[in-house]
Amino acid sequence: MLLTADTTTSTPTRSWFAVQVKSRFENVAARMLRERDLEVFLPLVRSRRIWSDRVVERSRPLFPGYLFCRFDFKDRSSPVVTAPGVVRIVGFRTKPEPVSDSEIAAVRAIVASGFRFEPWQFLSVGKAIRIVHGPLAGVEGRLIRSKNRDQVVVDITLLQRSVAVDVEGIWVEPIGIAV
Repeated sequence: MLLTADTTTSTPTRSWFAVQVKSRFENVAARMLRERDLEVFLPLVRSRRIWSDRVVERSRPLFPGYLFCRFDFKDRSSPVVTAPGVVRIVGFRTKPEPVSDSEIAAVRAIVASGFRFEPWQFLSVGKAIRIVHGPLAGVEGRLIRSKNRDQVVVDITLLQRSVAVDVEGIWVEPIGIAV
């Protein structure tokens, strides 16, 4: 008799991992991983390119060369590394390192918010804040001022990448100094 584990109830052992993919292969790799019944998060940002004769709007990956996939790493038969376009699972040395659920939740909230957001350079120091009002309530990051706008920068530490989203300064409260 063959026994199989029910993957819908075994979610506590599943973690988010950053997956490095070939250049400009993010959408293909995401589709292939979804076809293998894996949960995939590929955050996209809208960009506008102005040519001499037209304006083109397109979606591009927020973190070029990376996507996020949720799976149980202990399952060695994981189809992640064999998917077309996948280079590796990001980690330290040979051990993949999970991405914090709170970092994934923060980026998901930003993408779903409808606010204008953009990729941002990774900053290791700054004033840590928590958004307490508005649709991003609960998201933590660092408050910065750029081009006379208040923005919250949310980091994906493992990738050493960040995303900045416009917010109203009155929506935030300090939570301490980031180190």
